[in-house]
Amino acid sequence: MDTAHAPDPVPTRPAPGHVDVWLVRPPLPGRPPADHHAPRPSGPSHTPRPSGPSHTPRPPGLSTASQPPGLSAAELRRAASFARPADRAAYATAHTALRQLLGRYLDRPPAALTFVREPCPGCAGPHGRPAVVQAGGGPPLHFSLAHSRGLIAVAVAPRVIGVDVERLPSPETVEACARALHPGEQAELAAAPPGERRAHFGRLWTRKEAYLKALGTGLSRHPRTDYLGSDLSRRPARWAVLDLPAGPEHAAAIAVPGDRPDHITVRWLPAELPYGEGALYGEEAPYGEDPPGANPGGTVTRSPRSGSTITRSSR
Repeated sequence: MDTAHAPDPVPTRPAPGHVDVWLVRPPLPGRPPADHHAPRPSGPSHTPRPSGPSHTPRPPGLSTASQPPGLSAAELRRAASFARPADRAAYATAHTALRQLLGRYLDRPPAALTFVREPCPGCAGPHGRPAVVQAGGGPPLHFSLAHSRGLIAVAVAPRVIGVDVERLPSPETVEACARALHPGEQAELAAAPPGERRAHFGRLWTRKEAYLKALGTGLSRHPRTDYLGSDLSRRPARWAVLDLPAGPEHAAAIAVPGDRPDHITVRWLPAELPYGEGALYGEEAPYGEDPPGANPGGTVTRSPRSGSTITRSSR
């Protein structure tokens, strides 16, 4: 038996100090399904990786039906409200993945999950962090969901967590949005080599959004308020904000209150997660290596058993 591809067990609640992150690519209308068995040419755009969307074992029970399973009527209406097919696909896939994953963690049917909003820390209104109602007590299970063009991320942890993912913007977008950053971040971005500014901005912005989501304010708190650049001593006290590997076209990050997580496990969900009849799916993309300046004081290694990426960070 090839233990390198042995099935993972049913997901269990992450232990204290652990974080699970699941990545999935939404269907891209107009592209043929990826042929995961065809040989892939070598070169920078085809960097090999131990596992990917078609190889990482699916948590048992994760549906591949032709219709998004378990979505509420409100979620279906929201999905239908998007004008662009790609946006409908991304929303439906993201919320399908979230429900199925949380259902496996909580041992409940995806359709039986109820979501609420925690009070906003600024005004106490019902528009703070999203939460899942947990029947029967038990230790808390926190989650965060993010999606950008071409990538979805779900983070799960035993403490409050925020996750963000963004497709790397164009140089023109970087120039236009840089003024919204903290002055210290603007200085770091200006000092980056021109060829690295898109990736540098992506790391800055995903750290910021992950932190604001975990804080519960979202972008109602101005992005310029908090410094999340490379100088750890200037970042918000009693928070850990870490970059994630998300491939060459995206940046991603998580934020948690307190100490850095001991382990962050990043897995790809299968690309066949459903959206509609006859959905077409885009090609898989490789994991990216930890970029320069990412996660000071930490290292990134890969688990040969499951293709997961484990981040171990000093506290």
